[in-house]
Amino acid sequence: MKITALKGDLTQTDTDAVVNAANSSLLGGGGVDGALHRAAGPQLLAACREIRRTAHPQGLPVGEAVATPAFDLPAKWVIHTVGPNRHRGETDPDMLAACVHSSCAVARELGARSVAFPAISGGAYGWHTDEVAHVLIEAARREADDARNQGLDEIRFVLFSAATLAVFKEFLDE
Repeated sequence: MKITALKGDLTQTDTDAVVNAANSSLLGGGGVDGALHRAAGPQLLAACREIRRTAHPQGLPVGEAVATPAFDLPAKWVIHTVGPNRHRGETDPDMLAACVHSSCAVARELGARSVAFPAISGGAYGWHTDEVAHVLIEAARREADDARNQGLDEIRFVLFSAATLAVFKEFLDE
């Protein structure tokens, strides 16, 4: 499996699935979440409301993932995952790694061959970029080494800033 990082716009990514750094409500927000909701169109919010009504009435727990169609995005699916919020005391790196593992499991269930991730929990959730990069890349490497990971060919980190990309590339080169 190929693991890459590039500077770009997740809403324009041509992977089979893109991962949304969602909040537990699944009803949109700021940052990556807001950008994906705006670009996908109003059907994404309707699909998320249906998930809340049926499968997750209390909201999506940290580290878990669910999928919706991607609607107006180039990808086929949006995989929503909730990263840990350092400001709320959610500081366990395993919770952050769980976002990668659960998202990849959903991607495999969908038959996706490629999935793009943002820097989950960076930014508004208060995690430092080096820790986010280290945890997400190590989780991606564990996915790549997992014998059950048949079918998923690429994990791509699509990052908004050159500074964040530089940190991810540093960890990828180790």
